[in-house]
Amino acid sequence: MNAITLVIDDDPSFNAILVRTLERRGHPAQGALDPASALDLARQSRAARVVLDLNLNGSSGLALIPELLAINPDCRIVVLTGYASIATAVDAVKLGAIQYLAKPVEIEAILAAFDDDGPDFDVMAPDEPLSVDRLEWEHIHRVLNENEGNISATARALKMHRRTLQRKLAKRPVRS
Repeated sequence: MNAITLVIDDDPSFNAILVRTLERRGHPAQGALDPASALDLARQSRAARVVLDLNLNGSSGLALIPELLAINPDCRIVVLTGYASIATAVDAVKLGAIQYLAKPVEIEAILAAFDDDGPDFDVMAPDEPLSVDRLEWEHIHRVLNENEGNISATARALKMHRRTLQRKLAKRPVRS
């Protein structure tokens, strides 16, 4: 019997579809919509695999990584996000995630991530440097993550008006 995969995502439709898809592929799965129920399920099932959304109703899913690993140190965690950034990818891997994937994502990519030995850092550097807009976007998200998603604290740290920061955060990531 395969180990349990825990899907932690606050979108009920996405969560249910991913759980159902994993089960159809022969991977028993359970879904949790919030951090508290996720930790309860992790304790009960000692999930060996976790698919973790980066944003859980406005709070950072990264905060769950150490708690999930404390419950099961051998747990393999894949972080999913709709707004990928280099800063959060690095943070996720530093905290113990084995992979960081941008939504939309195919089930094959998730399953492959669990089978990989870890993130591939032998990637060639891009020929072109990142644009100033992209660097700004990355920096804002790094500071936001350092402030655990607190918009007001992030705005103060960036010496920026809160509404300006909210406007910048509402935009899609700038292309590299």
